[in-house]
Amino acid sequence: MSKTVSKTVVKSLIVAMVGLFVLSPILFASAARADELADAIAAAPRGAATGEIPVDGEPGFLGIPGAPNPNMVLAFLWAVWVGWIFSTVGAFGGIMSGVGHLTVFGLADYARDFKKTSPALNSLITDSIRVSNQWMVGLSAAVSSFNYFRMGRLVLPLAICLAIGSILGSYLVPMLSAGKISLKDYLGFFGLIVFIIGGFLFYETTPRGQAGKKEAKAAAKAFEEANINKCSTLAPEECGVRVLKWGVGRISFTFYGVEFNFRPIIPVIGGFFIAGLAAFLGIGGGFLFVPFLTSIAGLPMFLVAGTSALSVLIGMITSIFTYMFLKSVPVHWPLIGMELIGIFVGSMIGPRTSKYIPDIWLKRLFVVLALYVGLRYSTKGFLGYSIVPPF
Repeated sequence: MSKTVSKTVVKSLIVAMVGLFVLSPILFASAARADELADAIAAAPRGAATGEIPVDGEPGFLGIPGAPNPNMVLAFLWAVWVGWIFSTVGAFGGIMSGVGHLTVFGLADYARDFKKTSPALNSLITDSIRVSNQWMVGLSAAVSSFNYFRMGRLVLPLAICLAIGSILGSYLVPMLSAGKISLKDYLGFFGLIVFIIGGFLFYETTPRGQAGKKEAKAAAKAFEEANINKCSTLAPEECGVRVLKWGVGRISFTFYGVEFNFRPIIPVIGGFFIAGLAAFLGIGGGFLFVPFLTSIAGLPMFLVAGTSALSVLIGMITSIFTYMFLKSVPVHWPLIGMELIGIFVGSMIGPRTSKYIPDIWLKRLFVVLALYVGLRYSTKGFLGYSIVPPF
């Protein structure tokens, strides 16, 4: 198969995936049955106290009377930010989606009120937040994958290996955990994992952490110089990713003239565990794919964003299908629809601005966000209050 034909096939596949996410509200609306939600609402106590549903309350999130009703303008603007950060860093889209749903729209405090009075409603809202996060990341991943592939900044064989492992992990975890996770537990583990990853990446930005990354540094430098000079100093075939060898034992490729290689079994195993943990947290997994690709695979951040995006996309399709079609988890479609529009806008901007931000600053941006979010949610989940604002 020629290089031109291969690119055409991949582009067609990614376009089809983008179309699936755009049309998915129609395709999945009948699949996500609301029986369990209706039963939980009916069984919840009525009244004006905390943990009760107002008798005459206006329908809000998920159609629950008295629930928060997210502002659509704010939802759009937040989604633009989520799309930009995911398509720029290749991660943190799900984390930022979670921050929006949990804190900006007030769903965490609302769900926590039902912990004792209606555990079923508490779990349903938690599961809905998990899936809502993944809708946002899924579309951003689809758009970003297409954009980065066109720019020659996506390592297709590596992304495929990661995706193979992620399919199984993205299926098993929703099947085993849907309906069994409380909001308090979700917040605690959400924050703890992000905090750990942030600390690990902070180490990667130090001189000692970067000492063994000579190849990644060389590729990053070559990318920066090639973009400034518009590839004038390199042969045309060396501009971007060029796969040299596909094999069961080893795959090799070049990026702006710098050669990399990896054993396929490693990303397959990594994809399985990363996707499983990401599905449990209800996010994309990019925040785990990024350190995996930079630290274990030794890739520069310029390659990580696109490769991570395609891996996340496959995991999101699998996880969303499992949650909504097999486990009947409901989502709030008006909010999802507005967020998908914002995600598309942000995802189109990200790949076009990321090449102007130095490699080290992309990592530092990720570290700052990870440390803040991790501290806030881990303490709020495990201690009952946040030690960083908003408290």
